[in-house]
Amino acid sequence: MAPERRTATGDDDGAERLVSPVCSHTEWDPLEEIIVGRLEGATIPSDHAVVTCNVPTWAGRLQGLAAGLRYPRLLVEKAQQEIEGFVALLESLGVTVRRPEAVDHRRRFGTPDWTSRGFCNTCPRDSMLVIGDEIIETPMAWPCRYFETHSYRPLLKDYFRRGARWTAAPKPQLTEELFDPDFRVPGPDEPMRYILTEFEPVFDAADFVRAGRDLFVTRSNVTNRMGVDWLRRHLGPGYRIHEIASRCRTPMHIDTTFVLLAPGKVLINPEYIDPGRLPDVLDSWDVLVAPEPDPIGERLLKVTSMCGKWLSMNVLMVDEKRVIAERHHTGMLRALEKWGFEPIPCDLLHYAPFGGSFHCATLDVRRRGSLQSYVD
Repeated sequence: MAPERRTATGDDDGAERLVSPVCSHTEWDPLEEIIVGRLEGATIPSDHAVVTCNVPTWAGRLQGLAAGLRYPRLLVEKAQQEIEGFVALLESLGVTVRRPEAVDHRRRFGTPDWTSRGFCNTCPRDSMLVIGDEIIETPMAWPCRYFETHSYRPLLKDYFRRGARWTAAPKPQLTEELFDPDFRVPGPDEPMRYILTEFEPVFDAADFVRAGRDLFVTRSNVTNRMGVDWLRRHLGPGYRIHEIASRCRTPMHIDTTFVLLAPGKVLINPEYIDPGRLPDVLDSWDVLVAPEPDPIGERLLKVTSMCGKWLSMNVLMVDEKRVIAERHHTGMLRALEKWGFEPIPCDLLHYAPFGGSFHCATLDVRRRGSLQSYVD
């Protein structure tokens, strides 16, 4: 089916119509163009409470001591080799790959209320959300990521000139009113609570996944209810946003919790998701339960990873059948085969200290498909 793309015109005097190069409605339509993040200039993020609230206390203290320093060369070199191999794989599959500019993230910046150093531009999935022919810059809650999309501006301007819609959500103030000063991670039997207040809308795009006219979101320590409401109103009545209840005590990003694989097939994290509490619109879907992740033997990687063990779920769909998955996680590869998919093993294990794996490291800009509804 031909892609459904909105056209843009210049002036009212019959200027040439532009066909948007941006068009992506789902997580699984055939992939044509993608943005892949960069490691150059990556800097250990700040020790702000919204950054350290998701890690153990000892790790937060270590991060505070190292904040603003370059990542160790040993970590960068291994991850760099893997990300280049991933790019080569995508290109061999006929996918156009675009990259952001390299940035010196150690440079200090700020607003009238605060200053910070940067982080990295390894994960375009967090700072930008593609809905149809529109790219939305998201209002992220980490101060160190405030200007992260600037490294993607040459790409965004190019897409806009060629016909894409380009929107930026309201830039947040990120003052102390946004963060709960008394926050602590809730225990297993305690009511859920988040470090974010409802002072202003904030969200990371990686807390959302797309199934045509339906989006699914997890509320988290980087996405508040006001942020979800902003996106719901911005998209209007043509879309529905459904919240996924997560049992994770330190939630951040949906793509290791609830992963859309194909029409009618969703992969869930058995530690975080109760299948009986999924939205009713998924009643006709096959709910696939992720296998226990293979253990990571490399001690340095276990200590420095910014992600939990369920990064094995962080896969990238090339189309409804083919899926790029981490070579190390053989249990996941076998499960995908059993469920009727065609896994393509690839190495990206050492990307974890920089924020994720295949889904996190990418932003699918164009997939061949049209806007449809896939749920009851």
